[in-house]
Amino acid sequence: MKPDLFEAPDYYHLDDLFSEEHLLVRDAARQWVKRDISPIIETYAQNAEFPKQIIGGLAEIGAFGPYIPEEYGGAGLDQISYGLIMQEIERGDSGVRSTASVQSSLVMYPIYTYGTEEQRKKYLPKLATGELMGCFGLTEPNHGSNPSGMETKYKDMGDHYLLNGAKLWISNAPFADIAVVWAKNEEGRIHGLIVERGMEGFTTPETHNKWSLRASATGELIFDNVKVPKENLLPKKSGLGAPLGCLDSARYGISWGAIGAAMDCYDTALRYAKERIQFGKPIAATQLQQKKLAEMITEITKAQLLAFRLGQLKNEGKATTAQISMAKRNNVEMAIKIAREARQVLGGMGITGEYSIMRHMMNLESVITYEGTHDIHLLITGADITGYQAFK
Repeated sequence: MKPDLFEAPDYYHLDDLFSEEHLLVRDAARQWVKRDISPIIETYAQNAEFPKQIIGGLAEIGAFGPYIPEEYGGAGLDQISYGLIMQEIERGDSGVRSTASVQSSLVMYPIYTYGTEEQRKKYLPKLATGELMGCFGLTEPNHGSNPSGMETKYKDMGDHYLLNGAKLWISNAPFADIAVVWAKNEEGRIHGLIVERGMEGFTTPETHNKWSLRASATGELIFDNVKVPKENLLPKKSGLGAPLGCLDSARYGISWGAIGAAMDCYDTALRYAKERIQFGKPIAATQLQQKKLAEMITEITKAQLLAFRLGQLKNEGKATTAQISMAKRNNVEMAIKIAREARQVLGGMGITGEYSIMRHMMNLESVITYEGTHDIHLLITGADITGYQAFK
């Protein structure tokens, strides 16, 4: 078992801009990843298995709903703290970060923001500790980038709702205790419903044969005449803007998380380049490898500054959907390019499980697609700056 020697790059001294609380939160997450993720993650990824034993640790470092108020079990932290936690977790593995992102931004966030006080008290404290795990049902077999076309529907049956439909590519689905599901009512209006495991007609088959996010559990949500109590409807917001608001929070977390994956690839490549001797000298002393490494640290630094400023805007309630899309798109593209370049620095060793780079590269192929594809985020920016909608 190789020791985790990771040293985070901070070329522009961003640590000087973080508060003492930010640094404490980040360093706690960093040490947890080194202790509990790095030693096991390659094995779990190779075996395509999610390490369920880490759920308690994720809760302990505040990865579940860190910005949720303490009265509901959250840590009451700010948005930069949330971002830093996601950065450190994804430095370990994108799939583990996905588990935390879903729990925080796609399950706890909508219950806190759109739910009743009774729903908040019933679910949020248990979600914060990991006693309950959740998932988010928006994407469907026939509707990915166009969620407004969803076919999942529910009917008012008087004393309950009757839910029918299916969701696809759902992180945490195979083991989730609850699902925040988006469905259309009889008038075609989109609403959120909390569906609990054990409700008759609700099943969550697992998705197998993935080459990406192998240490993350992915599945489907199938609803076959599921009776959902009326008190499980999220009442405070409806329409497509409700689930998209959740995605804003998740995409923001991804914009930080991708930096963590890029940092790990860069740090691995830099260390290897200094140690690998060819033609009588370290390959780090050659121009081509220095070009790769210099470009990597430049792009990481730019992404750090972008995410930090976005975090400030989030804290002030000023961050727009388009700004979040820009950061998600830029930072994930940055990370996947760095993963590919770092793999080349390591040569053939870069494809082995002895190093993290190939795993990060495969994971990022999913990250660049989920929570809005790379192209869709480009069009969100395009629409924002031109005033013309080009989706249709």
